[in-house]
Amino acid sequence: AGNLSRRVDPPEGVIPRLAAVLLLLYPDADDLRLPLTVRSDRLPSHRGEVSLPGGAIDPDEDGPISAALREAHEELGVPPDAVTVWGMLSSLYIPPSNFRITPVVGMLDHAPTLRPNDAEVSAVITVTVRELLDPAMVVEEQWTLRGAEVRVPFFAIAGHKVWGATAIVLSEFVARMRRAQSRDE
Repeated sequence: AGNLSRRVDPPEGVIPRLAAVLLLLYPDADDLRLPLTVRSDRLPSHRGEVSLPGGAIDPDEDGPISAALREAHEELGVPPDAVTVWGMLSSLYIPPSNFRITPVVGMLDHAPTLRPNDAEVSAVITVTVRELLDPAMVVEEQWTLRGAEVRVPFFAIAGHKVWGATAIVLSEFVARMRRAQSRDE
């Protein structure tokens, strides 16, 4: 994995809705861990899918960082002022929902007490960076999506299949972590 390629821009003339997600890292022994949310069955779209905390950028917000921090607060109860923002990953366009998502990477200095919002989140699963870096975490299956047979790569995390936009964001994060590791060795 690491090369889940797709177009990053909407088709000409299409105005995407802007959204942000948060990769929220926190220390766990000698590793870093991050939470993923299992989306509630009560939500209008992507029910039951595993995603990063996030959502649409409100018109009155000053961009992806404040939106990602607000959504992590709404979905998981993480106080925005406790997060040190490291930066952003590449934005990506998601045709079915017409969202352009900007992933924000942030760090807590301690393991948070996660309080999932039942209206949006049915469960929280967590994964360590070491687990994400393990190539065995990435599995590929033949799926039928919108009537077409496609090979879908996904991260197998805690009994869930993490695919689509979330897998693409995690793949870029993993690729950047691998590059950083190889520079350090």
